[in-house]
Amino acid sequence: MQTATISLARLQGVRKRYGKVQALDGIDLSLHGGELLALLGPNGAGKTTAIGLLLGLIRADAGEVALFGMDPQRIEARRHIGVMLQDAQLPTSLRVGELIRLTASYYPAPRSVAESAELAGISDLLQRPYGKLSGGQQRRVQFALALCGRPKLLFLDEPTVGMDIEARQKLWQAIRHLVAEGNSVVLTTHYLEE
Repeated sequence: MQTATISLARLQGVRKRYGKVQALDGIDLSLHGGELLALLGPNGAGKTTAIGLLLGLIRADAGEVALFGMDPQRIEARRHIGVMLQDAQLPTSLRVGELIRLTASYYPAPRSVAESAELAGISDLLQRPYGKLSGGQQRRVQFALALCGRPKLLFLDEPTVGMDIEARQKLWQAIRHLVAEGNSVVLTTHYLEE
């Protein structure tokens, strides 16, 4: 069976409520190999909730959620993903190269530190402590961490927030490269131009 025909991530009839707020109300989506899916909407529209469900970070109130045909909380499903969330708490004293090397050590066949840094456009930051970087630079490092494990499916939650125009262009170039290689990307944004 070809990758493009297999559903890598799926929400079917999913509902999620936070108290009185209905974040998702019967949403359906399916992502296949080599696809880029952008969830576009204003803050509070349920984009991050959808990502959280697919990552197994939260549970749906109703409906079905699958990651590689499995429960998203199973380690077998999670081994094939890379994640860049809106908020990341990383050790500020570690150098960028150390962070990439540490994250890559969790995967069976990761990209090299140099390749991850090149794709994310941070080769010049490898020796710098993470805590000494600007917000936009930290976002680019988080992107490198998300892709270092060679994920089949990459989740990017508001990936360009805090980035300047040049950094955004580099990120989009890297995303196009990953999709052209047959990887899939789910991203959220509230920027219509993206």
